[in-house]
Amino acid sequence: MDGIKYVVVTDKSLRLLLKNQYTSNVESGSTRTEIKHWVELFFGVKVIAMNSHRLPGKRRRMGPIMRHTMHYRRIIITLQPGYSIPPLSRNRKKRTSIKILERKELQSKYLVILFHLLERKELQSKYLIAWRYIYTKLLPRAHAMEP
Repeated sequence: MDGIKYVVVTDKSLRLLLKNQYTSNVESGSTRTEIKHWVELFFGVKVIAMNSHRLPGKRRRMGPIMRHTMHYRRIIITLQPGYSIPPLSRNRKKRTSIKILERKELQSKYLVILFHLLERKELQSKYLIAWRYIYTKLLPRAHAMEP
């Protein structure tokens, strides 16, 4: 998909997942209507609402010179009830193949994938609040929902 760079994993974005809202960063030149059409075509879902805002670039020092990184746009997409965006899981043996999980396994698998992502040591310090939120709140709820 052209415009969407990556999914945002923060404490707020994890809370919004329970409300059927998905957060991601997109290219800064993309418009809201383009992003809406990309999401609807790529995932086959119906988008009710979209909120977007432009986040400023950060200052970086390169020797004696201060530069700015590129700014980017963050979107929060609200889907119609009954629709969901399945997480994409990469097969480690074949780097090019992407498998879309079944909708039945979606809620528990999505939380497990997020948990394993945040369990890595280098990500724990950056997303410590989100990691604690997943570990204490979301995983016990997901295991309670499983048959």
